[in-house]
Amino acid sequence: MNRLEQKRNRKSRRVERVRHAIKPKTPRARLVVNRSNKYIHCQVVDDLAGKTLAAASTAEKGFSKRGKNKECAAALGAVIAERALAKGIKQVVLDRRGLIYHGRVAALADAAREKGLEF
Repeated sequence: MNRLEQKRNRKSRRVERVRHAIKPKTPRARLVVNRSNKYIHCQVVDDLAGKTLAAASTAEKGFSKRGKNKECAAALGAVIAERALAKGIKQVVLDRRGLIYHGRVAALADAAREKGLEF
């Protein structure tokens, strides 16, 4: 097994561990955060219905801030919170998909909390 396969294996185990911890707890919607080198994507997912309820990304055309830093993540957190609240979703569970709760992920979550989402 080469280093890349080992890295992917570790990441998939972290993803499953986080998902296993949050799924059976409550029937709340999940706020899924995905981070790439260039963009940050997030969406609110209803697992019972199997549908995406709200989504936002820094790659959208109308997104005011561009880039990959914490300020963009905070702006994205505010946008996703507004979109979720507009759909009537107030309580969510953060699914960080194996990412460390630090930097851009933490900035996005904190901004979403400030705008009214409850974690």
